Amino acid sequence: MSDATPNVHYSSGRTIYIRHSVKADQRDRYETWLRQIINAAAEFPGHQGVHIVRPPTGQHTFEISVRFSGRAEAEAWLDSDIRKELISEIRTALESQEQVEIKTGIDFWFTPPASTAPQPTRWKQWALTTAVIWPLTMVVPAVYRPVFDLIPVLGVWGVRHGIVAATIVGLVVYLIMPRLVRLVAGWLFR
Repeated sequence: MSDATPNVHYSSGRTIYIRHSVKADQRDRYETWLRQIINAAAEFPGHQGVHIVRPPTGQHTFEISVRFSGRAEAEAWLDSDIRKELISEIRTALESQEQVEIKTGIDFWFTPPASTAPQPTRWKQWALTTAVIWPLTMVVPAVYRPVFDLIPVLGVWGVRHGIVAATIVGLVVYLIMPRLVRLVAGWLFR
């Protein structure tokens, strides 16, 4: 598998993009299996979450993004015996062989660009991202203010901005956005 060109700003984590075209009469079986493999992946070191884009009515391609803290952790999951065993169990329910890519960056928030699944419009991505970051830009600096007062070197112009920005990006990437996208997927992908 080729690795994507690292993003200068965010290159440590890896997202595994998986596409499964499921036979129409095998969807229930696949959904049950999907829960099993998600639980198995969650047990692996470096696992940071899963995002599933289910196919719209009349279509059968599931898109799964599995996030890991690094390339080695992602490859360990892909090459694991448990994953190979689970894939062999579901192979007969698939219309074609699975498609797998490992990518870097924060693009795992939304559906991958090469996807055939419905993608959110840019204005919805902008609105959702703004709705998340705006309150954080008010709350995070206020939370850090006592720390900056206690340790003045951290409160120096530029340094404090870096700490605040890193905190906001971390909260958005790892905690808030993956959950929020799932919560508002009905609106986002409409």
